[in-house]
Amino acid sequence: MAAAVTTLCRDCLTLDEAMVRRCAACGSPRLVSHPELTRLTMAHLDCDAFYASVEKRDRPELRDVPVIVGGGKRGVVTTCCYIARISGVRSAMPMFKALKLCPQAVVIKPDFTKYRAESVRILGKLGNLTPLVQPLSLDEAWMDLAGSERLHGGCAALTLARVQGEIEREVGITVSIGLAANKFLAKIASDLDKPRGFSVIGAAEAQSFLAPRPVRILPGVGPALAASLEAAGYRMVGDLAAAEPKTLAERWGAYGLRLSQLAHAQDARLVDPEQSRKTISAETTFNDDLADIDALEDKLWPLCEKVTRQARSAGIAGRVASLKLRAADFRLITRRRTLAVPTQSSRALFAVARELLAAEARGGRYRLIGAGLSDFVDAADGLDLFAEEERRDRRSEKALDALRERFGRDAVMTGRALRSRD
Repeated sequence: MAAAVTTLCRDCLTLDEAMVRRCAACGSPRLVSHPELTRLTMAHLDCDAFYASVEKRDRPELRDVPVIVGGGKRGVVTTCCYIARISGVRSAMPMFKALKLCPQAVVIKPDFTKYRAESVRILGKLGNLTPLVQPLSLDEAWMDLAGSERLHGGCAALTLARVQGEIEREVGITVSIGLAANKFLAKIASDLDKPRGFSVIGAAEAQSFLAPRPVRILPGVGPALAASLEAAGYRMVGDLAAAEPKTLAERWGAYGLRLSQLAHAQDARLVDPEQSRKTISAETTFNDDLADIDALEDKLWPLCEKVTRQARSAGIAGRVASLKLRAADFRLITRRRTLAVPTQSSRALFAVARELLAAEARGGRYRLIGAGLSDFVDAADGLDLFAEEERRDRRSEKALDALRERFGRDAVMTGRALRSRD
């Protein structure tokens, strides 16, 4: 006997087992149906084309116009609206290529201060639903609503549909929801019916749902790993599920075992509100390609200041420093180094990034440079007796932070920062 299918109307929030095409209460076609609808509690919320949606909200005249948010003609696309995507524009695409595909697009420089403020509003609404909220970025987060049914007067699906409508009315942008049996599946579900979607993947169907899909759908499988998997005969997720875990581990190590688990729709990770941010980074695209090492260093220094200022503000220190370069031919180069002492110091990050740059930049021309910190710990951890230089740098840079907060960011500047500005 087939399990009863519960249907939720996303407009009037009616739950029923009889509805098929339209809501019996309000006539809306915006229904979501699933046998496990009232039992699932793991969700992923993803804002639809977040930056572009915020810009369109603030400029209603752009509602029916393709909008690209990015860094000018020599930059790349940060994000774009769905109208622009119809023309083939995608995130991380070079701006000249995006404008060739969609010459009528309006290009807007990113305003991250505004986007962060809207992110805080949205995450605040999610925090009112459950303490188990784990942001992945400004525009997406996992939630676990287990145990919240009595508090909110209904199942997790009902609560999620309610907050989805609330965000649309009060924040003025749309979001998509994925409800599933675990975090991995919930993130996939939120991308199935964008924009303004609500999709469900239950435990019973999960493996059959994944089997015919390309391996690139799995988290952590980028182009290089996908090519390696496909060359070995694993084109679809079902191919990985049919393989022996030992075989995958012999070829791809610990991640081979992780691939086997994901292919079987297994993900035991919990929603962790305390999980540290994975990375802090900053980058800039030049008006003209640069080859001179001194000029590249001048661009690198303010990026190191920006990254470490964020780390100090968050009370964390990074154990891995990174350098990012994009060559004139758009080839992306990334270099990393593990630090002896976790840092939140501009001076320390710049010193390492500068060495990485010197080893890499040997006469080539570059259109972008970036710096980053990752593998974070609490700022108080890792400072042993041999970390006096890091302590000194932190004290002096925190003092500069305080002066800038009081008198403005340009109140105190280093000589290198002034040279970079010039």
